[in-house]
Amino acid sequence: MPDNGHVSEAAHPSYAAAGVDIDAAEALVARFAEAAKVARRPEVLADIGPFAGLFELGRKYRDPVLVASTDSVGTKVRLAALLGRYEGVGRDLVNHCVNDILTAGAEPLFFLDYIGNCGLSDDAKVALVRGVAEACRDAGCALLGGETADMPGTYAEGDFDLVGAIVGIVERDAVIDGSRIEEGDILIGLPSNGLHTNGYSLVRKILNIGRGGDPDEERSALESNHPGLETTLADALLEPHRSYLNDLRPLLRSAPSSQHSVLKGIAHITGGGIPGNVPRILWPGLGARIDRVSWRAPAIFRLVQERGAIDEDEMYRAFNMGLGLVLAVSPQDAAAVLARLPDAWVCGEVIPGKGVEWAT
Repeated sequence: MPDNGHVSEAAHPSYAAAGVDIDAAEALVARFAEAAKVARRPEVLADIGPFAGLFELGRKYRDPVLVASTDSVGTKVRLAALLGRYEGVGRDLVNHCVNDILTAGAEPLFFLDYIGNCGLSDDAKVALVRGVAEACRDAGCALLGGETADMPGTYAEGDFDLVGAIVGIVERDAVIDGSRIEEGDILIGLPSNGLHTNGYSLVRKILNIGRGGDPDEERSALESNHPGLETTLADALLEPHRSYLNDLRPLLRSAPSSQHSVLKGIAHITGGGIPGNVPRILWPGLGARIDRVSWRAPAIFRLVQERGAIDEDEMYRAFNMGLGLVLAVSPQDAAAVLARLPDAWVCGEVIPGKGVEWAT
């Protein structure tokens, strides 16, 4: 057959034909940089664009300790993709990481995000970054940079993963590590505003959503109302993870009578629930007694429990059950801490032993 002067794409394939458009990716960086502007701090020397972000610590710290954490949003992203609601999971990511370093008493300095995907639209990617940037702004944290990877063949079309890393700082003598916790200390709870970012694999299985079924039917189920819920199921499941930083900031400072914060320990209730996370702040020989009737689990948890016929103890291992953060304080400081945190309550106490036991 004679050559007609045209070379087929199959003969000379391009990166774009393989599913990765370099030109489009480069154009997208400018939109990311614009979204990240809301989360800039004066210490940022280089942020979106160069190979690495630069952040100047300066000389305002006496004996600084850097505190770092990394996490993902987990399978909550499946629901966000199904509904086309992306900004909320950007907030989820930042707030989860902020809370994790907060457990050490750290203030956030800067954040980095990573989006792995296949076929996610530019608008969706920008919405994810916008959610990350706005949550960073609210925490006083710089969005220093990130990475977006188009990975056809690794992710299914329209799927994505969202991962982040945070770096914060705390003075060495202000580190909260649980070492001052002792028998008789009071445990104070702060409420979650829903599932936060844990338990979604179980929820999706029980409710049969975000599992590759008919998208229209799944969206219809999510956008419906259920008895006991004040919102649609979608709103209840996609409520962004609460950040506790601004609530606790005043309590991170030293108490008037001590060089230490009144907070002896902070447990972030994430994967593993209350039994898996409260012991992480307790040193050997100490356990916790938690009073499960001291608060009422939000309706979304009871809906999941009833639909899945899940044992009560399993619910408390899989979910936060409405308890998002647990603080350990001395009995003499409990009243002052409760006065600073209007939605907090006494949820338990520190006891001799190991792990968590439920009050009877």
